Amino acid sequence: MRASSLRQHKKKQDQLQQIRSGGCSRALCCSCRLSVSSSEEAESSGSERFASVSSLAHAMVQERLDQMIRERQEARATNTNVSERRRQRISSTDQGTSGTTKFVLMVAMEKCSYEPREDFRESMVEMIMANRIEEPKDLRSLLNYYISMNSEEYHCVILEVFHEVCSRLFLSCKGHY
Repeated sequence: MRASSLRQHKKKQDQLQQIRSGGCSRALCCSCRLSVSSSEEAESSGSERFASVSSLAHAMVQERLDQMIRERQEARATNTNVSERRRQRISSTDQGTSGTTKFVLMVAMEKCSYEPREDFRESMVEMIMANRIEEPKDLRSLLNYYISMNSEEYHCVILEVFHEVCSRLFLSCKGHY
C-alpha cells in the first residue's frame, strides 16, 4: 500500500513539474489540477504545498474560462455594434422605406404626340401605380426623371401634370378634395 502512495505522490510531482514548465498546452487543463485526496498525503509535511498548487491550478483554469467568456462577449458586442451601424447607415440613406431598397426600372421611348399632356398623365399614373411609388423622395425622383428625359419646352407641362396626378392619387385617397 505504501508503494501505491509513492506512485501517486510521484505522479502528482510530475504534474506539478509539468505545470511549472508550462508543458500543459490545453486551453482548459483541468487534468493538471492537483488535489489532496489520500489521507496519507494530507498528513505528510508537503501536503500544504500540494493544496496551494492545486488552488493555483484551479485559479489558472478559472482565469482562462473567464478570459474566454470575456472574449466571446466582446466578439458579440462588436458584431452587434457592426450590425447596428450598418442598420443606421441604411436607415439614414433610405429613411422613407422601412429598411428596404427599392429599384425602379424606367424605360424612355421617343414618342410623337398630338396630346403630350394626356400622354404624360398616362405614363406617370402607370409608373406610380406599377411601382407602388408613395414616398415623397421617390415621387421627386420620378419627377426629376421626367424633367431630365424631356426637352425644356415640356417642363412646364410635366410639372402641371405631375401635380394633378399626385393630387388625384394621394389627396383623394386621404379624403381631401
